[in-house]
Amino acid sequence: MTNAEKLDWTGREVEAEVGAVAHGGHCVARVEGRVVFVRHALPGERVTVRVTEDNGGSFCRGDAIAILSASPDRVAAPCELARPGGCGGCDWQHATPEAQRGLKAEVITEQLRRLAGLDVDVEVEALPGGPLHWRTRLRLAVAGNGYPGLRANHSHRVHPIRDCPIAVEGLLDGVLDRRRPKGTELEVVLDDVGRQHVAQAERAHPHGWRTHWEQGGRAEQRAAGRTWRVRADGFWQVHPDAADLLAEVVGEWAAVPRGGTAWDLYGGVGLFAAVLAEQAGPDGSVLMVESGRAAVADAEANLADLPWVRCVADRVERALPDEAGNPDVVVLDPPRKGAGKTVVDLIAQRSPTRVVYVACDPAALARDVALFTGHGYDLAKLRAFDCFPMTHHVECVALLVSP
Repeated sequence: MTNAEKLDWTGREVEAEVGAVAHGGHCVARVEGRVVFVRHALPGERVTVRVTEDNGGSFCRGDAIAILSASPDRVAAPCELARPGGCGGCDWQHATPEAQRGLKAEVITEQLRRLAGLDVDVEVEALPGGPLHWRTRLRLAVAGNGYPGLRANHSHRVHPIRDCPIAVEGLLDGVLDRRRPKGTELEVVLDDVGRQHVAQAERAHPHGWRTHWEQGGRAEQRAAGRTWRVRADGFWQVHPDAADLLAEVVGEWAAVPRGGTAWDLYGGVGLFAAVLAEQAGPDGSVLMVESGRAAVADAEANLADLPWVRCVADRVERALPDEAGNPDVVVLDPPRKGAGKTVVDLIAQRSPTRVVYVACDPAALARDVALFTGHGYDLAKLRAFDCFPMTHHVECVALLVSP
């Protein structure tokens, strides 16, 4: 098929039986031999789909604009923008919380089976507080009328908002009714002591932003039995219970021996490094590696009472070859794309007895688990947490052990 003959169903409306959930907040349907990734639908439904994106080839994307036969898991979305053409932030507001967690568990299971060749029973665990009013930080764009809002899915179009039902109470107070220059963005944070922080960002050059704080800028967070003073727009979990919960699980599974050595890779502001350091004790050592220099500065300040933690500001793949000795335990919390082959190989070469992997993307987790199993590691434990209700995102913690 030539480019001139390439299929383009954009704007076409078709009826479809909705199949299984797929990674990314949509379900799979098949129409005339093509895969259609459908948002705003649930498995088992019959829907009318309007195609929104089609680059030709074997698949296209669309929205369910009419529900002809509804799933018993379908509910009314609590937000008026959780609809076709609306906000792109929430994927599953039209499903019960239990169904949302079930869909996320299916995605994790499928990714591990397909990419790592492992059959794992997965349960996605709810966090306290329910599916609404959990988000402590939000990125807003300024619409053409000068008021802040949220972007549509796969679009630069901005919907001005009166509120956001997944935002914690007080997060957006005084923010949405003030006009700002078109094209700017806002970072709004409510920290653990109830202080609001608001930063305005404007594009400084094609690949970067200039940020200034309208109010606040240094957040106070509490987790792992410590108080953390960090950049408000820096590395911290968005769910108020997530940091404490993940630190607890990482600590339980890491179990650094007294006097032992641990690595905390992609360490952010040092949350897990603090847990590992308490386990290792003053006769042990903890290496934390993080590429963000501001985060490393925060880590050094917050961990000043733990001098056996050494913080390195560098990319993990550059820092590890220069490190002497072998760690007992490695904890890593890589970005969404995962750690990748180079980093996994560098870790495996040092033969830690345990690797605790924190992941925000099931596909990246599965790819990296496959790399670790190729080095002889076994996936011993896996827990998944619904740290981002109403969205397709999910947080996993995996324990890999050497035979």
